[in-house]
Amino acid sequence: MPLHILSHPLAAHIITHLRDQTTKPATFRTLAYQISLLLAIEATRAIATEEKQIATPLETITSRVLHPQPLVVVPILRAGLGMVEGILRLMPSARVGHIGLYRDHETLEPVDYYFKVPGDVGARDFLLLDPMLATGGSLTHTAELLVRRGVDTTILVVCVLAAPEGLQRLEESGLDLHVITAAVDERLDERRFIVPGLGDAGDRLYGTV
Repeated sequence: MPLHILSHPLAAHIITHLRDQTTKPATFRTLAYQISLLLAIEATRAIATEEKQIATPLETITSRVLHPQPLVVVPILRAGLGMVEGILRLMPSARVGHIGLYRDHETLEPVDYYFKVPGDVGARDFLLLDPMLATGGSLTHTAELLVRRGVDTTILVVCVLAAPEGLQRLEESGLDLHVITAAVDERLDERRFIVPGLGDAGDRLYGTV
């Protein structure tokens, strides 16, 4: 499974402030937008383009534009919503699906309660968004749902932080995935939180700590 770790001074700066427990929700949301924009640039490096003839002020040339088949962005509720705006600013034509999950307290496995994506999945590119790749359970479950709906292209998993345990689970799933993240942290603790991490991304985005 390909793994791309974002290496950029701006990304390092943003991640530091996302980790800082004194960062307030309003600032946290702004930082989430900024890091999502950087991650989106990396995630779309191989997106399909096609030739188009245009007239510059000096002459007519053939240049490249994005293929009209729109990208589909799928945030995992609720924390994944904090990453959507940055990607839509970069690619406003992208479609947005949604997946709602909760964790069963006994099995600790994800259970989906809401799933909505465009019906004509075809050969579209899918970006699966979740700020924290911790155990990998939610992302694996969502990717499996997309495949069952007919997605037959590589699914791009975009997250802010990843844990080795989550990466291993995605690898072992056998799914066609490519992970783009800003950092891979040390481990998961006994509560399945990423260490050093940044806490609960959803709580910090929406002030529900």
